[in-house]
Amino acid sequence: MLFAGALLVSAHAQNRQNMYSYKKIDNKYIVSIDNRAEIVNVLTAFCIDKGIKSGSISGIGAINELALRFFNPVTKAYVDKTFREQMEISNLTGNISSMAGKPYLHLHITVGRSDYSALAGHLLTATLNGAGEFVVEDYGEAVTRIYNAELGLNCYDFNKQ
Repeated sequence: MLFAGALLVSAHAQNRQNMYSYKKIDNKYIVSIDNRAEIVNVLTAFCIDKGIKSGSISGIGAINELALRFFNPVTKAYVDKTFREQMEISNLTGNISSMAGKPYLHLHITVGRSDYSALAGHLLTATLNGAGEFVVEDYGEAVTRIYNAELGLNCYDFNKQ
C-alpha cells in the first residue's frame, strides 16, 4: 500500500521479547519502547532484530534514571554520573554503526528536570518511566568503527566498508 509516497509495511509489529513495538515506513522505523525498559539496551536489540548496520536515531520520552558520560580528552577516559529523578527527554540523537561485528550506538541526550534545568551528555543508560518514542533510520549499508588510540575514542573507519 502506498501512502504519501511511502511504502507502509505492517500497521503494528512487536519484537519477540515484547520490549518495543514499531511501525516501518520506507527505511525508517517508528519505535515505542515499553515503560521501565532501559533505552540503550532496547535500541541495540532493535538494531540486531532488524539487521540495522548503520543509521540514525532520534527520540523523546520520560525517564527516572539516567547515566551520562563525559569524555576527558587529557586522560582519554570517560567520567560517568548517574541521576535518579523524574526527567523529560527533550532530545535524544545519535548514530548507529558496527564495531567488532556488533551494533554500536553513539547517543547523546538532553533531559529536563522538574526545576526546568537541563542535563546533557553522552548517554550511557536511561530507564523509561513513561512513554519512549523514537525514530530509527536504516541507511542500508554497513559503517564500521575502530578504536583510535591517539584520540582514545571509537571512530568511523571508512576504509573497512
